[in-house]
Amino acid sequence: MAYELKQELKLTQNLVMTPQLQLAIKLLQLSRLELVEMVQEEVQTNPVLEDNIDAEPEQEKEKAPEKPEVDWDAYFEQQSRYRTGGIDFNEKDEEDDFMSNISSPGGSLNEHLIWQLKMYGLSEDEISIGEFVIGNIDEDGYLRLVDRGDLNDGEVEASTIKDIARLTGATEEQADKVLKTIQQFDPPGVGARDIRECLLIQAYNLPVRDTVVEDIIENHLATLGKKNYKAIARSLGISLEEVYEAVKTINKCLNPTPGSGFGADESRAIVPDVYIHKIGDEYVVTLNEDGMPKLKISPYYRELLKGNGAVTDQAAKGYIQDKLRSAVWLIKSVHQRQRTIYRVVESIVKFQRDFLDKGLKYLKPMVLKNVAEEIGVHESTVSRVTSNKYVQTPRGIFELKYFFSSGMSKSDGSDVTAEYIKEKVRDIIKSEDAKNPLSDKRIMELLKHSGIVVARRTATKYREALGFLSSSRRKVHY
Repeated sequence: MAYELKQELKLTQNLVMTPQLQLAIKLLQLSRLELVEMVQEEVQTNPVLEDNIDAEPEQEKEKAPEKPEVDWDAYFEQQSRYRTGGIDFNEKDEEDDFMSNISSPGGSLNEHLIWQLKMYGLSEDEISIGEFVIGNIDEDGYLRLVDRGDLNDGEVEASTIKDIARLTGATEEQADKVLKTIQQFDPPGVGARDIRECLLIQAYNLPVRDTVVEDIIENHLATLGKKNYKAIARSLGISLEEVYEAVKTINKCLNPTPGSGFGADESRAIVPDVYIHKIGDEYVVTLNEDGMPKLKISPYYRELLKGNGAVTDQAAKGYIQDKLRSAVWLIKSVHQRQRTIYRVVESIVKFQRDFLDKGLKYLKPMVLKNVAEEIGVHESTVSRVTSNKYVQTPRGIFELKYFFSSGMSKSDGSDVTAEYIKEKVRDIIKSEDAKNPLSDKRIMELLKHSGIVVARRTATKYREALGFLSSSRRKVHY
């Protein structure tokens, strides 16, 4: 077999994710608050970048615009490298106190427990009991149904089971089973009726069972609170060192308030990214610039690079060039983000004019492709723009994704959106008799009377998407 060496000319096309494009994509999908935080962090780490948000307009007018001496666009086109900054994390000193095990606030404890309840393979009746129990767990993670008064721990625990059974119509065995199941959920110790039970649940789940730890929690918790370690050692017949080791385990591994790592179910204020105002017969789109950073390049560092021989150290010059490049790319990306959001909302106004004029019934079916073709961008760009961003309209505040919905034909041939059907389902359920709730089949029939023909499983899907339980679980028995 003969080998030969020859030259061949080949033309290929490939997509390269430049650093500028990566940064633009990242900024595009950030919410308004995330963008402000990200830019403020960059201003603190990049000396070349300045936030001019607090500058007085009069001061700006005093300076006549100067003609740039350097073509900065051409300069940065020649550069190809972009470095991102990192974050240093410092270790925190450990505190020998079990109150320091309380974690920082997060999402809702109730939502976290309900999600686990539905993943545990329980029957429908047991889930109903579990939802009642979880609904009575406070923000610290404790189930406090019974007024303690002069009752001891055992009496409180027994009374709680009786109350759960009485209020849910379950047997005490069912109530006890469901509560024990919930007490195995994350975070460890949740659903306990007192601190002793809370710490014991966590002690039983330690990687290595420590009977001394369990005995101290079970029988000597009050003595532990007084830090009378000698009395504990005498009572258990162990050395003082063993008591110290057990106390150390309790301090470092157990959390007295397991629910404190989760936030309460509270309302959150929404700050719109865009405003739509009706002026005369036209709708005007305005970006919310309140609090948005006004970025500019530091004149000091710009002059340093312009001046001949002003910076002789090559390392210092390279550092300034790198930071300057980073600053320019960030400024351009922020401006590009704002322009793209504006164009997307302008297109939405054009497509959904009837909705803005007349209401939800006139919300048209619309997909990402409609807007993408209108403004000449990719569908993924529209998807990023509409994520976590809100618009204030004359009809209320909506997430931008709200305006995108598939369509369904009514009996008269007109199209309606999924959002309109959901609203009809919501109205039907809210107006039902709580003692005789409507089945999904009946909801389907009522929708049909409104000219909306859907299958029963579709009605079920919309009901579940709205967060409504089935008719048997919505029924009020008293």
